[in-house]
Amino acid sequence: MTPKNSFQTRAVHAGERAAPADFTPVATPIWTTVGYTYESMDDLDAVFDGAKRGQVYLRYSNPTVEAFEAAVANLESAEAAQAYSSGMAAVHAALLAAGVKAGGAVVAALDVYGATFSLLHSLFKEMNVAIQMVDATRLEEVESALRATGAAVVYVESISNPLLKVADITALAQMARRHSAALLVDNTFASPYLLNPLELGAEMSIHSATKYIAGHGDTLAGVIATSAVHKKKLFELNKLVGSVLGPFEAWLALRGIKTLPLRMKQQCQNAQKVAEWLNAHPRVARVNYPGLAQHPQHEIAKNQFDGKGYGGMVSFEIKDADKPKAYRFMEALKICQPATTLGDVYTLALHPATSSHRSLTAEQRKQVGISDGLVRLSLGIEAPEDILADLDSALKAIS
Repeated sequence: MTPKNSFQTRAVHAGERAAPADFTPVATPIWTTVGYTYESMDDLDAVFDGAKRGQVYLRYSNPTVEAFEAAVANLESAEAAQAYSSGMAAVHAALLAAGVKAGGAVVAALDVYGATFSLLHSLFKEMNVAIQMVDATRLEEVESALRATGAAVVYVESISNPLLKVADITALAQMARRHSAALLVDNTFASPYLLNPLELGAEMSIHSATKYIAGHGDTLAGVIATSAVHKKKLFELNKLVGSVLGPFEAWLALRGIKTLPLRMKQQCQNAQKVAEWLNAHPRVARVNYPGLAQHPQHEIAKNQFDGKGYGGMVSFEIKDADKPKAYRFMEALKICQPATTLGDVYTLALHPATSSHRSLTAEQRKQVGISDGLVRLSLGIEAPEDILADLDSALKAIS
């Protein structure tokens, strides 16, 4: 812009579109622009065609989002990653990109996240997709379902929500390959800190990056780590449906990744201490935590997580508790915050029957194993003695 241009025009254009500099920022900046200009239309055409690297439109890609994707792919030992506006958008896209279509079938773990259960039993059933729910820890049950359905996908969670069953990823991946199916793993609870499912044979590792990856309760995001071939499918699909991650959310999630190992180490340690304490408490009927020796998949977890911990999630049943008693327990907590999320720096408590798995019928919850007395804890990074004192006080309040 020059003084010859009108003030009105200069107000619109002045200061914009500076030439690229020869320096590199230490931290990735937030690129908030929707569109991009090129001096050469041939260059723009080459970028659209995929023959040249570049940016054309925010629904396609964005430098901040690409930096986040590169970080996740690196931590997951994957060739590529595709980011989404939410974890559920990532789950939906993964199922479609893996070949789930009308007339097909999916074999899924019985105790998946409630919204995933609903997605399978509403949207995909309406597409005439057969949904076979199985106990993913019983390999013979999974194989029987694959044999009977010819499913394109086996869908499991590395650590299930909210019963904390641990999937044997290696065995499931081998089984899926024998039946020409793709193993998709929701790795949200384990995070890349504990587990890289692709190294064990999974096709995709899916995250609600809202949780441990971003880690501070201020970002909604999803991401899939996978192969370059699957990335291309996911990219083209997302370009059409538009479940794109915004640049500010990508920047927050990328910033959160920096402290993921520090947070997860403390959260795993806190969870272990809380699980052991709850396990000995007279007001607690049962504790679900892979780090306890009595957990059915304790040995699998020990090997699969390579000694780094057993996750930051604990669930437990309050002895003889109905829904009102569980509510009173939640209300008596002071440090542990009742909230419908997980993976934050704060310790969070949730009542699955009325929140994460509310969409299931009472009969479906009973089949899964979710009682009215079940409470799920997401351990934060507070001092463990303060968390234990808060839980003790809340349990005494309902005695």
